Amino acid sequence: MKYILVSLFFLLGVNVHAQFRKYSNEFLNIGAGARAMAMGGAQVASTADGTATFWNPAGLTQIKDHPLLTAQHAEYFSGIGKYDFVSLVKPATNKKIALGVSLIRFAVDDIPNTLFLVNPADGSINYGNVTSFSNADYAAIVSLAKEIKRSEKRTLSIGGNAKIIYRSVGSFATALGFGLDVGIQSRGKKGGFGIVAKDATSTFNSWSFKFTDQEKEVLYATDNAIPLKSSEITLPRLNIGGYCDLKLGKKLILKAEASVDVTFDGKRNTVVSSDPVSIDPHLGLELAVNKTFYLRGGITNFQQGLSDGDTLNQKRVWLFQPSAGVGFKLKDVVIDYAFANLANQSNPLYTHIITLSLLLRKTTKKPIKASNTTIRTKK
Repeated sequence: MKYILVSLFFLLGVNVHAQFRKYSNEFLNIGAGARAMAMGGAQVASTADGTATFWNPAGLTQIKDHPLLTAQHAEYFSGIGKYDFVSLVKPATNKKIALGVSLIRFAVDDIPNTLFLVNPADGSINYGNVTSFSNADYAAIVSLAKEIKRSEKRTLSIGGNAKIIYRSVGSFATALGFGLDVGIQSRGKKGGFGIVAKDATSTFNSWSFKFTDQEKEVLYATDNAIPLKSSEITLPRLNIGGYCDLKLGKKLILKAEASVDVTFDGKRNTVVSSDPVSIDPHLGLELAVNKTFYLRGGITNFQQGLSDGDTLNQKRVWLFQPSAGVGFKLKDVVIDYAFANLANQSNPLYTHIITLSLLLRKTTKKPIKASNTTIRTKK
């Protein structure tokens, strides 16, 4: 019998030797923020809110006067996978430096552990022996950004992330990793560009495993290897993008953005697919109405797949993932919503993403003005 626990080890891609992995720490490539997800992940050039800790830390310098708190929740695969993101960004008093801290959790909870479902002595099934565990990935990101040049026409900022990664599969396996991101962003009145080197020095994850003697006996009896230690290395990738703003009237601004992910870990199913370099594009649009209401759309994840109508499985067609969303800004509160697709247009896996941003202004008490009224008393 093939147990769920064993399947998870294959999904994690664990091995007894350190190696470069093409799809290591993929939970850090899902994305953050409903605005970004609605625009197909085209964000590296225009990101300027709390999600910049994920897309491009250089964009944090656009947060000038007050701390910004951002939180997101999303559920994927009909609620099986849960994704949470929260960030807090604090600008310096000189408005040229910003510090951010963010946390990410992606998890599949309540996974049945069927290792002891079958009694090895007589083959009887006991559902009372089935327990549950979580497969959870965590990341803590500390970001620092600085504006290094400002003129009437353009600003230039740089930023960096330090990432601490913790991954766990119940009590059976845990991993600890560390990585760095470096970004740059240039913004003008009509457009800008951005570049981010993710995992710039490569990200190293070290796995350790822990099994009880009883669990080892079951794994041995079912011809499953028991790993002792493992490690994986995530190679650097580049995110390059640009945007332009078009004024359609006094109250309408159309933002068009495009970006590409350039990976160096081998051939992938992308628009440009080669060994070792592959390129994956993202396209997004945002229509701002009076800087209060926003309409968004995007497409991403272009790849070739088999045609649904081809019974011989020989005809390949281009597929992509569409997305759409809206946003509302009311004074210090921003609410963004995205309706995204994780699969493709022929076999959709839709999900709803909601992000809330709150500007944390300091409340100041108004000074009590002295009264000039003179009170006269009768003699």
